[in-house]
Order: sequence, then C-alpha cells, then structure tokens
Amino acid sequence: MTDITSQTQAALAAIATATSLEALEAQRLDALGKKGWVSLALKTLGGMSPEERAVAAPAIQTARAEIAAALDARKAALETAELEARLARETLDLTLPAHAAPKGSVHPVSQVMDELAEIFADLGFAVATGPEIEDDWHNFTALNMDETHPARAMHDTFYFPDKTAEGREVLLRTHTSPVQIRAMQEHGAPLRIIAPGRVYRSDSDATHTPMFHQIEGLVIDKDIHLGHLKWTLETFLKAFFEREDIVLRLRPSYFPFTEPSVEIDVGYAMEGGRRIVGGSGDEPGHAWMEVLGSGMVNRRVIAAAGLDPDEWQGFAFGTGVDRLAQLKYGMNDLRAFFDGDPRWLAHYGFSPFDQPTLSAGVGART
Repeated sequence: MTDITSQTQAALAAIATATSLEALEAQRLDALGKKGWVSLALKTLGGMSPEERAVAAPAIQTARAEIAAALDARKAALETAELEARLARETLDLTLPAHAAPKGSVHPVSQVMDELAEIFADLGFAVATGPEIEDDWHNFTALNMDETHPARAMHDTFYFPDKTAEGREVLLRTHTSPVQIRAMQEHGAPLRIIAPGRVYRSDSDATHTPMFHQIEGLVIDKDIHLGHLKWTLETFLKAFFEREDIVLRLRPSYFPFTEPSVEIDVGYAMEGGRRIVGGSGDEPGHAWMEVLGSGMVNRRVIAAAGLDPDEWQGFAFGTGVDRLAQLKYGMNDLRAFFDGDPRWLAHYGFSPFDQPTLSAGVGART
C-alpha cells in the first residue's frame, strides 16, 4: 500500500507540472496504459487472498480515479492555454477589403428542366408532379408490373419497412411513371402532361447515380397513334438541341407499360471529344445513340387508371434529364452533378437572369 500511495503522489505531481499535451499523454500511458503501473497492480489482485484483495483493491481503484481526474483537469487547462495563446497570435485586420461575394448560378439540371418545360408548354403540355415516396401499386402494379412480373427486377428499388393503410409496400419511386397513373385518376381524359422530377435506384458509377432526374410525357386522347409520338419527339429534340438536322431511329423494344414499345435513337458525331447530336447515324463518321424510351400506353395501364381503353388511347415517353444535360452541354461524369463543387458550378452553371424561352432560345449560356 505504501508503494501505491507513493506512486500516486509522484504521478499527480508529474501531471500537475506537465507543460504540453504530449508530456501529459506520456504520464497517462505510464500510469493507466496497458503496461502502466496501475494496470499492472490491478492484475495482481487475482493472486491475492480474499483478505488481501479487500484491502488492496479499493486503494488501487482510488489511485486510478485520482490520476484520471488529474489528467482530465490538466488536459483542459493545457487546451485552454493553447487556445488563448493562438487567439493572441492570430489577428484579423478589419481594414482589409472584403472578398467579393461568390456569384451564384443555376444548376444545369434546373436549367434543362426549365428548357423542357418551355418546349412542351409550347406543344400544349402541362406540368404534373407526384410524391417521391410512393407505394408499389402506383410504382409497379398499375403500370402492368404485378408482384411476380420479371420487369420489377429491372429496377433496383429502395424499400421502406413501413406499409400503407392498404397494406402496400412503400418505396422511393424508381421512375416518374407513377405520376401518369395519378394524373389520369385525378383529371381523366383527354390529358397531355409532362412529369419531371427526382427518382431513385440503387446504382452508382460514372454514368449512374442513386438519385437522378427523369422527365415523363403522357398524351391520352382519342385516335392517338404512333405517328403522333414520332412527331412530338422529333419536334422536342429539334427544339432542345436547336438543330433542324435531327434524325430519329425507332427501334422495337419492351416496356411493360407500353405496347408497342420503341427506343428512340438520334444520330451524332464526335467533335472535340464530345458527342454532337445531328444528322443520321448511318452517315460516315456518325453513329446512333439511344436518348428516349417510349411507346403506346398499354391498355391495362389505361384501365388501371380508371379509363376505358376502348375509347381512349395514348403514348408515353421518358428520358433522363441529367443525361440530356450531359449530352447538350458536354459534361462527362454524372457524379460531378451532385458533388457541390463551386468550381464546376461556376463553369457549367447558368445565369439566373437567362431564363429559357422559345422566342429567345433555350440554350443561352452565361
């Protein structure tokens, strides 16, 4: 016990005179570290008799508590002294000129959404919105994807543990297509809408992000056919890329909510390391690139929304807003859209005063 008392007093004295955090840490390791004398003393308790342990254990525990308290107090004092010394050294010259306020800019995704809204407004489309937290009936079942449908495997879905009052699964929507169902249920037919917004899928690389932006289009009316779809998309792409030489190629495809379904390709050429849309993909030096998925709305989808498919027909299309921004403005890595780097935003951002209009153009840059 005499050794414990003397060692404790020596440790407390050394702690009180420590002049730096490094010296204080050395004292902590010497006493309370794995090989410190307090730790070693605690290990000797197992070899003592019960009577010896009853005397030694409280003394060792008291020594450990006193040393720990002294270490905390000295550490706080040293940190306070270091902060005060730093504040005394560092001064702020209030007479220096202020830095210019950073110039804000409109994100390319927001700009492209505005451009799309302007173009489709001129074609008679209204903008519709829907919840980003959806149920699986609107996101899958009403779009002709029941619980066992293999097309559900096409979507890497973020599910919530909760369910709706109707017992439906709750999820982050994987596309903006549920807005079609909600719009048809609410407004009936005829209908002409676009639905831009955020969507979520479990995927991340240079060309995919877990959250991205889509725009969905829907037309429901009488006597609608595939020719109306082709004209609409051709008019849209010519206005968006501001070129009259846009050539479309329609390829048969499969989507559960459209029948027939077609992929829309556009011709492009490489110039200066970036893709320039224009011309036919069959021309020398050109190629085809997929930009849209589309088709005639499946009869089951029209019926699920409460409309008579024998009376109403329609077409739908969808594309990624981020991809359109990349293609039009020459950005390579999709992940940079969400990094929040002010240098990237300063380079690719748009002036808030340059709002796109069809009369003044939709592609004006700062």
